Amino acid sequence: MTSGATALAEKEKRNAALSSVLAAVLLTGLKLVVGLLTGSLGILAEAAHSGLDLVAAMVTFFAVRISGKPPDEQHMYGHGKVENLSALVETLLLLITCVWIIYEAIQRLFFKSVEVEANLWAFGVMAISILVDISRSRMLYRTARKHKSQALEADALHFATDIWSSAVVIGGLILVWLSQRLGPDWAWLAKADAVAALAVACIVVYVSLQLGKRTVAALLDAAPPGLAERVTSEAIQVPGVQGVGPVRLREAGPSTFVDLTVNVDRSASLEEAHQIATAVDNRISKLVYSGDVVVHVDPVRQVQESLAQTVSAIAAQLGLRTHNVHAHEVRGRYFVDLHVEVPAGLTLSQAHDRVSHLELAVQDELPQVGDVHSHIEPTAGTAAPLTALDSGEEDVLRAQIVAVAKEVSGLRGCDSFHIRSGPDGYDVAFHCLADPDLSVAEAHRLADEMEKQLRARIPDISQVLVHVEPEAEI
Repeated sequence: MTSGATALAEKEKRNAALSSVLAAVLLTGLKLVVGLLTGSLGILAEAAHSGLDLVAAMVTFFAVRISGKPPDEQHMYGHGKVENLSALVETLLLLITCVWIIYEAIQRLFFKSVEVEANLWAFGVMAISILVDISRSRMLYRTARKHKSQALEADALHFATDIWSSAVVIGGLILVWLSQRLGPDWAWLAKADAVAALAVACIVVYVSLQLGKRTVAALLDAAPPGLAERVTSEAIQVPGVQGVGPVRLREAGPSTFVDLTVNVDRSASLEEAHQIATAVDNRISKLVYSGDVVVHVDPVRQVQESLAQTVSAIAAQLGLRTHNVHAHEVRGRYFVDLHVEVPAGLTLSQAHDRVSHLELAVQDELPQVGDVHSHIEPTAGTAAPLTALDSGEEDVLRAQIVAVAKEVSGLRGCDSFHIRSGPDGYDVAFHCLADPDLSVAEAHRLADEMEKQLRARIPDISQVLVHVEPEAEI
C-alpha cells in the first residue's frame, strides 16, 4: 500500500472505532436507566453487556490508533499486534460479564424474587438497541473486512450478538407481561426474564470463546488457514522457480509477513536470481493486504544441466570463475579442459592450490570425468590503456585483416574496424559478414578460423574480437 492509502485506511478505522464508542455510550445509558426503573434483569444484563462493549470500544479505539504507527527500532514488525491484544482484552471482559449475569440469573430463578415491570419503556429501549446495533455492526464489519482489522471485527461481532441477545430479552419481557395479564396460574412466566438473561450469557460466552481462540492464535503467530498453500501455488508459477521450500507466515493486526524459500537454477546469474525473487515478491504481495514478503533463493542443480553450467556453479561456490569449458571423450573416459580466473594478487602457489581444489570438486560431482586440465589466468581488472594508431599504420593493418577475411571461406567482407595499440600489442575488433542462414555453431567456427589466421599473419596482435553478423542486416 502507498503511504497515502495507508493514511486513508487508518483514518477510516479510527472514525469507525470512534462511532462505535459514541453508540456504546448511548445504549449503555439508556439500558441502565430503563433497567433500574423496571427491575428487569434481562435489561440490566444488557446494560452490563453494553457497558463492557463501551470499554471494549474504547480499547479498540486506542488500539487502532496505536496499531497505525509505523515500525520503529523497538517494533520492527510494526504495532499491529496491539489490535490482536485489544481483541483478547474484549474477550476477557465479556467473559467476566457473563459470570455475573449467570450468577444473578440463577439467584433469581431459585433463591430470590425480584419484581420486573414490563412496560413500554422496557420494550422501547431494547428496540432502539437493536436498530443501533444493526447499523453499527454493519459499519464495523464493512470497515474490518476492507482494512483487515481484527479489533474492529471483534467490535462488530459483539454488536451483532447484541442484536440476538436484545431480541431474547424482548422475548423474556413479553412473557413477563403475559404472566402479569393471564393471572396467578401463569406466574411462572415471570421467570422468563432470568431465563432470557441466561440465554444472553450463553450467546456471549460462545461468541467470546470463538473470538478468544482466533485472537490467541494470532498472538501465537498461527498461520492463516490455507495461506501457506496459496503462497506456494503462486510462487511455483513464476518462471525460473524450480521449487518452493519452507514457507513461514505471521500476522500482526492487518499486516501479514511472509518468509519463503524458492529454488533457482544454480547456473543463473545473481541478477537473474534477483529478478526471479522480485517476481515472486510481487506475486505474493497481491495475496496479503499489507505487510512484507522476504524471498530467500536456494541454488539447485538441474537434471539437464550442461557441463559448462556445472563447472561454473562449482567454481562459484569456491569464489572462482571459469570460461572456455570443453569436454573430450577418449575410450569411454571424459576429460575436461577449462580456463580459471583467479584474483590477480595471488601467488602462483596460492592460485594453484585453489584451482586444484576446483579440479577435485569437479571430479567429485562428476564421477565420469577422468581428468581436469586448467589454465590459470588473472581476473580481468580495469580497462587497459590503449593508444590510437597513426593513419598509415592503421591502414596497413586494416588491409591485412581484409586480405585474411577473403581467405576464410564463408566470410563476405569486413567493416567497422577498431584498432588500437596496447601494452601487449594490437587490440583489434571488427565485424565480418556471413550468410544469414548459417547456424550459430558454423558462424562461431568462422570467427575462430579468422582469429587463428590473423594471429599467424600478424604476430603482434594481442586481442582479437570478431563479430559475425548476417549480411542482410547491413
